[in-house]
Amino acid sequence: MKQKTMNRYLAAVLLVIIALAGCSSKKEEATSEPKQEEFVYAMSGLFKPFNYKEDDKLTGFDVEIGEALAEKMDMKPNAITFPFETIIQGLRDEKFDAILGSMTVTEERQKAVDFTNPYYKSGSRIFVNTDNTEIKSKEDLKGKKIGVTPATIYEKLAKELTEEANVMAYSQGDMTALMDLATGRVDAVIVDDIFGKVAVTQGNLKIKPIDKLLQVDNQAIAINKKDKELTVKINKALEEIIADGTYAEISKKWFGYDLMETEN
Repeated sequence: MKQKTMNRYLAAVLLVIIALAGCSSKKEEATSEPKQEEFVYAMSGLFKPFNYKEDDKLTGFDVEIGEALAEKMDMKPNAITFPFETIIQGLRDEKFDAILGSMTVTEERQKAVDFTNPYYKSGSRIFVNTDNTEIKSKEDLKGKKIGVTPATIYEKLAKELTEEANVMAYSQGDMTALMDLATGRVDAVIVDDIFGKVAVTQGNLKIKPIDKLLQVDNQAIAINKKDKELTVKINKALEEIIADGTYAEISKKWFGYDLMETEN
């Protein structure tokens, strides 16, 4: 083979190799999708039907709201559990992106974290055993044993209404406190009004709410103060799921009505 012919042949082979390499690269680009950013949100996992584990899977209203928000933000949802007593510190230590676990907005918490717009409103309510005719209002709680979940607004209220020694902390969650109330181990429990009423209707517990709400509480999503952009994104996503009916659908699934329409 002459030198000129050989050079042409080698050049043609080189062009084919380059073309094949280009096709392979384009194919890889077409098949590989960019990695979706995760939205990691934490909750106690002890607050049925808001967030709890069933068959070792985390589920509930809070979990599904987080999934809906993540979809609007084009992020991958990842709900995790974290002890409620240290959950704010966990957020500040950047162990997760947000607390989406029915957290009440308080002035003290606002010093440590930022909050989104409320994603539902409820209130703090006193519950007693159905056979109890002695406790009719908060004034009757002096000297009584009150069950609460620690590090909550309910614990703070209980300490204002009875001696601190009579405040029984239930780290296992509100449902455990209400079960002890039903069996007479404590005199009263202060808990979220919606949660307590669900325990009455779905848990068949011998408990009842008394008097009016101790206070109306805004429940919002807590965000690290360093992450202002995420707060804006979640607020926008929240507006969108309310506007398109997704929020109402999730709420009615878990409670039978739209929590956004609740008036306390």
